[in-house]
Amino acid sequence: MSSSLEEARALLARWPVVDGHNDLPWALREQVRYDLDRRDIAADQSAHLHTDLPRLRAGGVGAQFWSVYVRADYAGDTAVSATLEQIDVVRQLTDRYPGELRLAHTADEMEAARAEGRIASLMGAEGGHSINNSLATLRALYRLGVRYMTLTHNNTIDWADSATDEPRHQGLSAFGEEVVREMNRCGMLVDLSHVSADTMRDALRVSTAPVIFSHSSARAVCDHPRNIPDDVLAQLPANGGVAMATFVPKFVLPEAVEWTLRADENMRAHGLHHLDTTEAGMTVQRAFEAANPRPRATAATVADHLDHMREVAGVDHIGIGGDFDGTAFTPDGLADVAGYPNLLAELLDRNWSPSDLAKLTWQNAVRVLRAAEDVSRVERGRRGPSHATIAALG
Repeated sequence: MSSSLEEARALLARWPVVDGHNDLPWALREQVRYDLDRRDIAADQSAHLHTDLPRLRAGGVGAQFWSVYVRADYAGDTAVSATLEQIDVVRQLTDRYPGELRLAHTADEMEAARAEGRIASLMGAEGGHSINNSLATLRALYRLGVRYMTLTHNNTIDWADSATDEPRHQGLSAFGEEVVREMNRCGMLVDLSHVSADTMRDALRVSTAPVIFSHSSARAVCDHPRNIPDDVLAQLPANGGVAMATFVPKFVLPEAVEWTLRADENMRAHGLHHLDTTEAGMTVQRAFEAANPRPRATAATVADHLDHMREVAGVDHIGIGGDFDGTAFTPDGLADVAGYPNLLAELLDRNWSPSDLAKLTWQNAVRVLRAAEDVSRVERGRRGPSHATIAALG
């Protein structure tokens, strides 16, 4: 074992990773329809998943935002009920493994979990379609424990433009701005992964609380619309927010972008959703990869993004959001949730200090949630719940 890897593991024992985005709930839905006996994450699940408890421990994970994502083609009441099912499985996990996982709603509860040696389990909704244009539904999700919402997923919605769809609002609509204000009032973090650059800029203009990017990297390093432009990264110090670098190869390695477009088209040609990571989907993906060797991202590739993000936004405004179990392919050295020490070892070799890494892994994410809680107390003192509608505001 290299000395850097030993040092990385020692650092993680004190300042574990807060990972901004893991799609285990959706994988459990797709693979076994939430039958946790069939995917007992107390045991090795490496044949099926990127995530299980032994590998979370090996990776030095101390807090996880579990994504309660539902696909962007889910709409209306279907999207809301599916999101509730996702929330339910996270609660099933924390109930089933109380010695390992602790449900957390606040920064203080994250710290309490760390002190207990348990993994703080938080939730983030991925895509504003999950609230069905209803601020009351947004508040209900908050009461159920959802602590961030990604404003869009891959599709533009009725009030916000996505990074990977045609714009309809040139950012946020008037109702979209009210969603951001209501999230601030509740104490729910505004997550700007997946949204268009104009939506990012609008949200930063409107939000009185720090924002996050739960799983996005630097557009200057890999020119993909899912990544963050430098002018937006440069606004994070004034806002107080955190950009959490993702590991998805097509977002971090330029050579992987075109390859992934062809792989996605191949999935659709087989009648499968391009994000399908079930056994059937992965069989198709692996066959395509065997015939068309893919460009390989590595831990160093992700470190290149973090170097750039630190240079532009500052070390107080970066974090990690791997997107495990939400992607078919992962970088070499970051194959699953056990891989975080490899990334930290790479950063140590690039002269990142222990204090830098403590901010990256734990401190920045805890600070930003605590700041959102502080803003919420102020906003709740100023006004009550918003009853605005999309019909009235547009």
